[in-house]
Amino acid sequence: MFFRFTFLLSSLLFFPLSYGNDFTEVRKKFSKTVASELKKHNIPGAAYVIIQNNKVVELETFGYTDKSKSKKITSDTAFRLASVSKPFAATITTMLAQEKRLNLSDPITQYIPNFVLAKKGASKKIQIKHLLSHSSGLMPNAYDNLLHENWNMQKIIGRFDRVAPICQPGICYGYQNIAYGFLQFAIENSQPKSYATLLQERIFTPLKMHNASVGIDNFLNNKNIAKPHVLIRSKRTGKKDKNGRYIKENVWHPVKVQPDYYKVAPAAGVNASITDLAKWLNANMGNNPDVLSPHLLNELTTPRIKTKKDLRRRYWKKSLKDAYYGYGWRIYQFDKSPIIYHSGWVQGYRADIGYSPELGIGFAMLMNAESNLINKLSHDFWKAVHKK
Repeated sequence: MFFRFTFLLSSLLFFPLSYGNDFTEVRKKFSKTVASELKKHNIPGAAYVIIQNNKVVELETFGYTDKSKSKKITSDTAFRLASVSKPFAATITTMLAQEKRLNLSDPITQYIPNFVLAKKGASKKIQIKHLLSHSSGLMPNAYDNLLHENWNMQKIIGRFDRVAPICQPGICYGYQNIAYGFLQFAIENSQPKSYATLLQERIFTPLKMHNASVGIDNFLNNKNIAKPHVLIRSKRTGKKDKNGRYIKENVWHPVKVQPDYYKVAPAAGVNASITDLAKWLNANMGNNPDVLSPHLLNELTTPRIKTKKDLRRRYWKKSLKDAYYGYGWRIYQFDKSPIIYHSGWVQGYRADIGYSPELGIGFAMLMNAESNLINKLSHDFWKAVHKK
């Protein structure tokens, strides 16, 4: 299955099949569904975009940047992307590898000499490619908790001497944020520019992603940002649904933007608007080969490690036939065709992005609330597309 799946993906990546004249009805129905669900769950603000064959065919914004409702979400409002940052890091790293600035088979200890695991010699076996594909052999989410405790990266790295791998590198899947942050050391030690500067020069500027940035300071200095919200309770409204049950309303509370996951910029440090994601999607769908070459995209989206846990994802599990992680992207076999996908979640924000190489369709959504509704809506979109 692995090799057949890889061939299918690479053979379709730059030659999308025709989807028919359009899918206006699908888009109309989905737009109504989104508006209804956002209202039902009382989501403060959201935005989504649909790409079809190199064009933005739908871009909608909903709600407000914060609870005061003083400023509406616009197409240029920046959100935190959370783990949707990982494809950016993987892209820059793979670019540098193709330019011979580094090698994806380099051990990460070449760039972080003080990274030592409890088992002697184990750290030297972890290569850059293992970090990119979450196949380092480390326990899932190793030391994420320390990001919340005001530890800097060097102090966290020093703590790994207490950790033993759960498998050999390249054998098992274990999702990482701290270890993904290690990519910044490789990137910045392989050439003279900072990770943020490279993203700006190699991706944001050439793709005209004018609202995109890296880091908490750039985010807070932006005058048009979506403020984060967390759910504090669900209250009964006094109204009943058609089944006679009382309808509950979610109550969202605005919180401060936290610096925790900004410490691992490759894992969760990018900020962007829905307009920026439209341009990023378009490039990843092969429509900006001068920025993201076909060779680069194929390398990023080749399945590397099986992710069995994804096959049990809520809402998605009935549609997924297979699931892998590539370099910075998930590769889902959704019904009969692959979807290149990633999701993100940090305090107060959710993000989803994906595209179908076969259908020539891309979709991205952003919310300034920690709601699993985004998971449902993304699945519903792709289900509707595949039913067309």
